[in-house]
Amino acid sequence: MTKPPKPKPLLQDADKPVRSRPRKPRNPAQPNLPLDPMPDRVDPCLALLKPKPPKGPQWAFEVKWDGYRLAVHIAPSGVRILTRGGHDWTGRFPAIAAEARRLPVATAILDGEAVVFDEQGRSDFGRLQQSLGGRGGKNASREAVFMAFDLLYFDGHDLMRTEFTARRHLLEGLVPPGGEEAIRLSEEIEADGDVLFRIVCDHGLEGIIAKDRNTTYRSGRLGDWLKIKCIQSDGFLIVGYEKSAASFGGIGRLLLAARKGGKLVYVGGVGTGFNERSAAELREQMDKLIIGKPAVDTGRKRNAVYVHPELVAEIEYRAWTHDGKLRHASYKGLREPQDNVAVAAI
Repeated sequence: MTKPPKPKPLLQDADKPVRSRPRKPRNPAQPNLPLDPMPDRVDPCLALLKPKPPKGPQWAFEVKWDGYRLAVHIAPSGVRILTRGGHDWTGRFPAIAAEARRLPVATAILDGEAVVFDEQGRSDFGRLQQSLGGRGGKNASREAVFMAFDLLYFDGHDLMRTEFTARRHLLEGLVPPGGEEAIRLSEEIEADGDVLFRIVCDHGLEGIIAKDRNTTYRSGRLGDWLKIKCIQSDGFLIVGYEKSAASFGGIGRLLLAARKGGKLVYVGGVGTGFNERSAAELREQMDKLIIGKPAVDTGRKRNAVYVHPELVAEIEYRAWTHDGKLRHASYKGLREPQDNVAVAAI
């Protein structure tokens, strides 16, 4: 019977320990693994308004949050929280900044929305503004929660050229679902878009967001992300108000304008949605901007005070009339200049 061959020792000598080859010094001309520079800020991807949810397996759905769009930048040098317009609001969201420092990552840019929830767990834009001291206020909000819905930069690598599915996978590893901290995951909801939209509206939420799973992250309103609202809302310029002794702040109705082509046009007024505090703050802001003649043709108005078109009001409305006026409008609050909010175009 033939004997099996004797195995050869790894180093030809069974009595000597196994060793790897000696390391050669690195050639300084050989580049290291490249890392992408971390951008100072990123113009956000914006959702395009659509009347109904899209169809197809490439669409992922989330709840639409009603707050301030923010980017949280995490680096060894510290955390920065930037508004949509690029303003540094780190000091105004201390709980979010503290939670960002605890995330298990060296460098990252998270895209999301700062919100304050009401008793039913719905995001409430008015409460967020109040927690910050109202429009133009300087308070720090400790109630605000950052709902993270995208990851643009992660541990030295730019993810904006990566498809949404991969970015989402990395985000879920960094911010796990179900958390109760100041940074939480905006969860993807597996459901038919029409069914989800109906449920969201029945629960009094603002609407849903649909995102194309196969797209990279592109700044601007290009249709990669869509928003479908239960109740329509937009930003409108305040061009004046009608005085009323019986109303909060003496404001009977706000006079509003939108953009049409290259000019402003009057789109009607709003006389509901105010409380004593919001009306007082609004009146204080408007009285600093009073002008003699209206910036747009509002028609004949009794007891009207006209203001420079600078303040942007977030207005909910049900529809438009045949002559281009808002129907069933309600005031939600003033938008901050730092939020870089777009004025409605018609």
